[in-house]
Amino acid sequence: MTEVPPLPPGVTWVADPDDERVRDYLRLTDVALRRVLEPREGLYLAESEKVIRRALAAGHRMRSVLMAPRWVTDLADLVDLAVGQGVPVYVASPAVIQEMTGFHLHRGALASMHRPALPEPEEVLAGARRVAVLEDIVDHTNVGAVFRSAAALGVDAVLVTPRCADPLYRRSVRVSMGTVFQVPWTRIPDWPASLERLREAGFTVAALALSEDAVALDELAADPPERLALVLGTEGDGLSPRTVATSDVVVRIPMAAGVDSLNVAAASAVAFWALRASSP
Repeated sequence: MTEVPPLPPGVTWVADPDDERVRDYLRLTDVALRRVLEPREGLYLAESEKVIRRALAAGHRMRSVLMAPRWVTDLADLVDLAVGQGVPVYVASPAVIQEMTGFHLHRGALASMHRPALPEPEEVLAGARRVAVLEDIVDHTNVGAVFRSAAALGVDAVLVTPRCADPLYRRSVRVSMGTVFQVPWTRIPDWPASLERLREAGFTVAALALSEDAVALDELAADPPERLALVLGTEGDGLSPRTVATSDVVVRIPMAAGVDSLNVAAASAVAFWALRASSP
């Protein structure tokens, strides 16, 4: 039996991985369960000290915090903040945490966060010059990587279609290094019918796809529109034919060595860099 270490006031030791108080953290590796449960329960999971701090800096609120004993001292300011706000802080042995979550937690802490309400698309688009639209990208790692590139390379907002993977799923957040909290985003309904909303907002819609009439990326980058929405498609199949047909322009990244395409996350970084807006 694990000996309970000394803990500061307001911090609770958890010995049972099935303790009802830590149900937010159960079976985190069960993707099918979590992608339904988390939006329904109004929560998401922030993994690692850096990600938790970025979530808090973005104004998000904690529901609870879970960590192994060694991190109680290392993250003392985070513990004090949580306790001061009346947020439960749970501490458990590494073995119990692994049984609870399904993986070895080696990034300091996990926090269950209140999921913020998504803004309307018009709110996200207001003032934006460069927008990325993620059409049905199903891999959470790719979604997180696209958000990280968007944050680093000057994309002002991201729109995700109804079937796109959840940007606030734990793996997406972790891969994005918390930048998903920095880039304004929301889901856009009725895609691709709602593509017209982008035009009404003054955007030129560019589909990143292989097409006979596609222009080279450097050609579009030589004279880019003032407001540009770049649409990126799902892994494997790419953009839907309807999206390609209704976009204002189709753009491709020139390839060498017989390669026809890049992973969507890699392609997004190349396109974001090439099409970045000039300073106002």
